[in-house]
Amino acid sequence: MSSRPTYVLIATPLGEGGMGGIDRIMDEVRKIARLKSPGHVSISFGATRGQGSILLSPVYLFSFLARMALLKVLGRIDVLHINLSSHGSTKRKIIVARWARLLGIPYVIHLHGSRFRQFWNESAPGVASAITQMFASASRIVVLGNVWKSFVAEKVPGASARIVIIPNATPTPRLSPVEDEAGHLRILFLGRVGPRKGVPQLVEALSMLPKDGSWRATIAGDGDVEETRQEIERLGLTDRVALPGWVGPDEVAELLSGSDVLVLPSFDENLPMSVIEGMAAGLAIIATPVGAVEDIIIDGETGLLVPVGDSNAIAASIQFLLDQPQARKALGKEARRLHGERLEIGMYFARLVDLWAGKNF
Repeated sequence: MSSRPTYVLIATPLGEGGMGGIDRIMDEVRKIARLKSPGHVSISFGATRGQGSILLSPVYLFSFLARMALLKVLGRIDVLHINLSSHGSTKRKIIVARWARLLGIPYVIHLHGSRFRQFWNESAPGVASAITQMFASASRIVVLGNVWKSFVAEKVPGASARIVIIPNATPTPRLSPVEDEAGHLRILFLGRVGPRKGVPQLVEALSMLPKDGSWRATIAGDGDVEETRQEIERLGLTDRVALPGWVGPDEVAELLSGSDVLVLPSFDENLPMSVIEGMAAGLAIIATPVGAVEDIIIDGETGLLVPVGDSNAIAASIQFLLDQPQARKALGKEARRLHGERLEIGMYFARLVDLWAGKNF
């Protein structure tokens, strides 16, 4: 029997160390592959957009296509794993998928983009047709939740049997929870600061909370930081709300260990990494029922769900967790349990390996 492994090439947008959610989770896959790569699968990575100026993206894309061809000649590519978002990512991946078909390389489409539904529905006929072809020709289609499985199956009915749900995942936190000696409720937002993530509504909700010093909040991420800072100053919240801007992995770990509640009131999502990170840390989650969030947040059990755009509901949920510390702890405990059962990165890696090594390729 041949001991030859299955060779997998993973297409990521920015590459190792990229700030986006796709790159972050693929960096975790990369770490596991380096530490304990399964002998029957050999994994490599390549960037299709690259970090830095978008003007360099054609260079990265051409280099990736050339690498695919070389690996095909060398017999060292059996499966191409395409991480897919929307807009520019989709247009680049249409080219990658078409090139894979020409080279006879089976490929997996892994859909991450939160705005992919709108993008596909609003695309020009030529682009929409190319997207359909890309999905229809995929050996497997990985989506992050039931709502995305239904969406893709509706758009490409012939691909229904090839759609697999693999939710995003994160490692178990390396830092233990840190109690607040003053007894403040510590509220955390992680993500791009701006309207899509519901930050204006979150700031408005914070302005409705008691002024008695019983809570503190951190809104961490890049984006509309200065505009948000000005609004916080206007509302008189400067002494209670911190805006550190973008934070790296170490700072994220510290923020998670030193928080009680994670709030993500987004208007659209696929399956947000920050919610999964918050669940892993045992935080009480407040989120909106968008994308695949409802697959992991069961209202009143593993978190609290609030209507999209509803500042009053966000404030009421935070106030409930402020008034009911035992309920807050119970929600965090259930969130951590669900993470351990379904959303831990080792399980995620194992499922990808099983997918790549499947006989249907």
